[in-house]
Amino acid sequence: MKATADQIHQSLESVAILRQTRALDAPLAAADAAIKRFQALRFQATYPDLLHSPRYQTAARFFLYELYSDKDYTQRDQQFARIATTISKLFPQSVVNTAAKLAEVHALTEQLDDAMARQYLTVSTANPALNDTARYIACWRGVADSAARHRQLDVVLALGQSLNSLTRQPGLRTLLKMMRGPAGVAGLGALQSFLETGFDAFQTMRGADEFLRLISERETHWIKRLFEDDEVACQADLAALLARSLST
Repeated sequence: MKATADQIHQSLESVAILRQTRALDAPLAAADAAIKRFQALRFQATYPDLLHSPRYQTAARFFLYELYSDKDYTQRDQQFARIATTISKLFPQSVVNTAAKLAEVHALTEQLDDAMARQYLTVSTANPALNDTARYIACWRGVADSAARHRQLDVVLALGQSLNSLTRQPGLRTLLKMMRGPAGVAGLGALQSFLETGFDAFQTMRGADEFLRLISERETHWIKRLFEDDEVACQADLAALLARSLST
């Protein structure tokens, strides 16, 4: 499907609106930050092999820090929105499609995190004694949007496939390098860094099929468990996973 600059703008506008709402609501902003921190820890705990693999660690860290972390993406998003139309004019359609997938992933993630944060406030008020893992599972089940979770994973995988395909386009890395100076002058350094880092991460892997298969399998596993498993058993297993990660 051919992506457009308008699609990129629409996705980033939805993110900006959510950010503006949280900026006026300190408890909601704090809850959102807590959700993002927990999810980053869960990602680290789920992929220690990829994060330490000579072949896959660069791509795994790219996914962690650019898609699943509690990092503040405001600067990058603002730059992205400013240059979205230019991207569609200067770059091949494959780059525009990749940019649109990134924007969609970001929008879906922010929407789900916002819904989780609102549940967080409700759950914490009803049962302030819950630990972080139990609270997270309660929030996940409170949002109860399986379709959105699977859509989020599908778009993440599609983004990975797009980045992988870009590495096979002759001259694209050279073009990105040539843009470094103009991007810096234009105040687009954060976006330029993202584009170069993503390209290099997937080029380093020399093929992303296994990497994306492992992400698909493990994320599908946790989506199913977080929705369907006995709550106590799910809490125990997730807590154990996090504990193993912290001990290594």
